[in-house]
Amino acid sequence: MPRPNSGPRLKWLPKRQSWYVVWYEAGRERLRSAGTSDRGQAEAALAEIIGQRQRRSRGTGSRDPAQVSVAEVLDLYGTEHAPTRADPARIGYAIDALLSFWDGKTVAEISKTSCRAYAKHRQRAAGTVRRELGTLTAALNFAVHEKLLERAPHVELPEKPEGKDRWLTRKEAAALLNAARTGRSDVRLYLPLFILLGLYTGARKQAILTLRWPQVDLERGRIDFRRGSRRTNKGRAHIPIPARLLTFLKLAHRRRMSDVGFVLHDKGKPIKDIGGGWDGIDAEGHGQGSFGSACKRAGLVDVTPHTLRHTCGTWLAQAGVDLWEIAGWLGQSYATTVELYAHHHPDHMEEAKRASDRR
Repeated sequence: MPRPNSGPRLKWLPKRQSWYVVWYEAGRERLRSAGTSDRGQAEAALAEIIGQRQRRSRGTGSRDPAQVSVAEVLDLYGTEHAPTRADPARIGYAIDALLSFWDGKTVAEISKTSCRAYAKHRQRAAGTVRRELGTLTAALNFAVHEKLLERAPHVELPEKPEGKDRWLTRKEAAALLNAARTGRSDVRLYLPLFILLGLYTGARKQAILTLRWPQVDLERGRIDFRRGSRRTNKGRAHIPIPARLLTFLKLAHRRRMSDVGFVLHDKGKPIKDIGGGWDGIDAEGHGQGSFGSACKRAGLVDVTPHTLRHTCGTWLAQAGVDLWEIAGWLGQSYATTVELYAHHHPDHMEEAKRASDRR
């Protein structure tokens, strides 16, 4: 059965050590070289190709919400905009979930009542539903910007849930690492290093999975998570490499497939996802995928890849590291750092206590 037509996206070809723009027309794969091995430059080439296709296929003008289906809006967003973002896979998952309810409905049918019906239909955590409906909001606004839609209706989001204060103890972290080293032979080559990078650097999952060797300076001992990445509202850091992590990175460097390849890879191919996100948590608190399987073997519940980042921040705060430095290390705002980690700091509220004692 031929592949359906699809919008352009980036594809890494290890043999050619270069990015290519790939899409399907009439069931046949089309390839065009981006002419670079740099992710940022490749995304710029992709955006230009998408712009050319949009200019050729633009319709006669904006349409009323009753004349446009939600599926059409999501298709436009998924094929023309998602490939240019830092994490297109996450957008794709959200679109699949949205279509399970909104397929066959028009944009005019989006209302407070239908959004609540969607939340009931999904039967997932409020945070998950909020992210998915946030994708719908972004898709509607993109359709207005691209002159497909006259106006975007309001999408009601569930209230933002409180953040989870789940972090790993040293014993739990050791158990997770041991479990990662006893999994499948192919997973053992990258999962332990993923966990170590998360615990030592506090980088987000996507930043670790897309990390390439040109971003790692083993001689000077520094990692630049910003280099080659798209700028988003989720900051990335440029930090020194802790000594113990540096040892494991040097070992991984000896096994590298190329000098410009991914630090974490599966036989040279980039790892699209490590699994274990909240969307895949089962009734016992275990996630799916290689990370979730390791958590299950280690006897850990309610642990996701993001828990590694939270563990890093918590350990730094417990060690008495200044909150400004923690913010810089994690690549996030000072306000967010205070909210998440101040209560773990040994000096938390000490000034207020001393003032009360003086009174």
